[in-house]
Amino acid sequence: MKKIITLFALFTVLFVSAQTQFEQGMGKAFGLWKEGKNTEASQLFERIAAAEKTSWLPNYYVALVNTTASFSEKDKTKVSLMLTKAQDVLDVEMIKDQSNSELYVLQALIYTAYVVMDPMTNGMKYSSKVMEAYAKAKAIDPNNPRAVFGEADYQLGGAKWTGVDTKPLCAQVNKAIELFGTFKPETQFSPKWGLERALETQKTCK
Repeated sequence: MKKIITLFALFTVLFVSAQTQFEQGMGKAFGLWKEGKNTEASQLFERIAAAEKTSWLPNYYVALVNTTASFSEKDKTKVSLMLTKAQDVLDVEMIKDQSNSELYVLQALIYTAYVVMDPMTNGMKYSSKVMEAYAKAKAIDPNNPRAVFGEADYQLGGAKWTGVDTKPLCAQVNKAIELFGTFKPETQFSPKWGLERALETQKTCK
């Protein structure tokens, strides 16, 4: 009995230690990202993903860091490399779980980045894929504020070319902001981004 208790205590210590290492690593990676050190943050998230295969979050952030960084990169070769990396790690998590709304939001964002990189070439190719990914995200979780806002924001971005009525889209932006107010992340590292961008878009709607 004493041996069983000792083994259980050892297992508990190891488990807590592993959790702490994961949390410390994620915290450090977020710190690097906040400092604008995108490459270093991405690399650390990658190392965490390799060690913590049961969590989808490290690969999610590898993809998110690279995708968001690509929007401000002018070199198309570098953008292509960033988005390829983002897609590769997202695919790893998509294979594991097709019922995660956040993964589809991120997929839509990757497609959007391809459109931004080369609108003339990629607009027709990816626009329907963007909308399809947001539709899947909303079908899984209708109250995901990133899905509701992302879909409206993408359509607002193209409104001057498509001539679509922006009032219903602005209503969706308002709805997303309300959802951000009630959204509760599952863990301390779960996605919670998007509100600032939604508030900026709301101002343009007015």
